[in-house]
Amino acid sequence: MDQRAELSEFLRSRRARLKPADVGLPDFGRHRRVPGLRREELAQLAGVSVAYYTRLEQGNGQNVSIEVLDSIARALRLSDTERDHLTHLAKPNQKKKKRAARPVRKLRPQLQLLIDAMDAVPAMYVGRRMDVLGWNRMASALFGDFAARPPEERNVARMVFLDQAARELYVDWECKAVEVVSTLRLYAGCYPDDRELSSLVGELSVKSDDFRTLWAAHTVQEKGHGTKRLHHRLVGEMTLSYETLRVPDDHDVSLVTYHAEPGSASEESLGLLAKWGVDEKAFPAAAERGTRGTR
Repeated sequence: MDQRAELSEFLRSRRARLKPADVGLPDFGRHRRVPGLRREELAQLAGVSVAYYTRLEQGNGQNVSIEVLDSIARALRLSDTERDHLTHLAKPNQKKKKRAARPVRKLRPQLQLLIDAMDAVPAMYVGRRMDVLGWNRMASALFGDFAARPPEERNVARMVFLDQAARELYVDWECKAVEVVSTLRLYAGCYPDDRELSSLVGELSVKSDDFRTLWAAHTVQEKGHGTKRLHHRLVGEMTLSYETLRVPDDHDVSLVTYHAEPGSASEESLGLLAKWGVDEKAFPAAAERGTRGTR
């Protein structure tokens, strides 16, 4: 990816989302010719010259210091994740050692045994390109049979934007879509030379109008924890909590698990799904219940 263009577009997008009133400046309403803050206003807030900030917004971040980047980040009201993303774009070798963008296709056998032992919890390993590298029986029951997909299609981003089943599974599909794009943006900033990641972004931009629109927004987000509302075709609607844990010896790989609140209807539905497994014919009562379920 073009690191200079990424830096320029990210700064422009963050500046455009700020209103003068957000930072204590007068707002002249319809007389303003640009959305958000002007470059002059942002430079004043950050304590740098307009010419200096303009060069940075044009993608020239080679000589900018970490202190100046921090000042600009404060002026733009960036989150911690956005601040790190800005640093990666402006000074890609400052906060991390340069790592080769190698494909990760296999997990240590012990890691697969770990999630196989988590028999009641959907769990899977996800790489930095959102490739699904490993999964257990419950993850396949919840999200679809990963083993039946070609390896290149075992990818969360491809599933969310190109698979109609994913749109039906996620009740709040729009929120999931934003999360996926924001996570890919974060990875792209850390690994601008990753050709497979660039190829994935290009493919999704061509095949999905939704992806292309969200990618242009330049949102960044690190996947952590939260809740997801899912509507499974067999057991109906569930609200599940998810946790994202980094694998200690490979920080590009994350373990993602899902669980239901104890004693909840979602826990009961997850239990039914555990009995059903991946064989839909083995549990017809659950299929009938899912058919009757509503959003």
